[in-house]
Amino acid sequence: MKHFKIDINADVGEGIGNEAQLMPFVSSCNIACGGHAGDLQTMKTVVKLAKLNGVKIGAHPSFPDKLNFGRVIMKLSDDELFESLKSQIENLQSVLKSEGLKLNHIKPHGALYNLAAKDLETANVIVRVFKCLNVPIKLYAPYNSVLADLAIKEHIEVEFEAFADRNYNDDLSLVSRKNTNAIVHKKEAVLSHVLGVIKHQKINTINGVEVPIKASTICVHGDTKNALEILQFLHRNLTEQNIKIQ
Repeated sequence: MKHFKIDINADVGEGIGNEAQLMPFVSSCNIACGGHAGDLQTMKTVVKLAKLNGVKIGAHPSFPDKLNFGRVIMKLSDDELFESLKSQIENLQSVLKSEGLKLNHIKPHGALYNLAAKDLETANVIVRVFKCLNVPIKLYAPYNSVLADLAIKEHIEVEFEAFADRNYNDDLSLVSRKNTNAIVHKKEAVLSHVLGVIKHQKINTINGVEVPIKASTICVHGDTKNALEILQFLHRNLTEQNIKIQ
């Protein structure tokens, strides 16, 4: 029997307050660090929960836009975006240092994530932030994206990410949240989605097309309304199918 392994991550620290319930079912987390959500107190709370559960910790920086939850593109200069992202990540690093922990990865949030996947200028800013931090940190980014390709060229370790609870277009972009079919809520559909990625490196798009994809980490959004149910179902079924979550 072939053995598989996968990292399951969740976006947390975003004001939902379900982190204590989610943490036992994930192997890494992405903590909002003040851009679209969160502050030092929420970071401290979530970091302690992650530490308690042995969960790898990542920064989840965003366009500095709490009003729109970081899901709208902001017109910032490259330097303004650079300074904002650097400040957000350093704030989380200061919390981690106080707990004797280190940052495992960085995963951009929302509109920033989607824009950097296709826009070289935005991707360049994120890579500049990595180089400025000057410590070995992984990047969670979409497969075959501008951001991932640039980071690899710049010798940044990339973990390709897929989304358990989001539908995909044929070009591997995410179906817009403006559409009613953007989010996958049914846990059985989520499992099918995830197994296709892990076992066959393919995903079924919203148009029924099977598209190649690679992922070593899979995300369930912490603000998906039934996130806990999805994570519990995934954890149980993946474990039963001899897929190690780590």
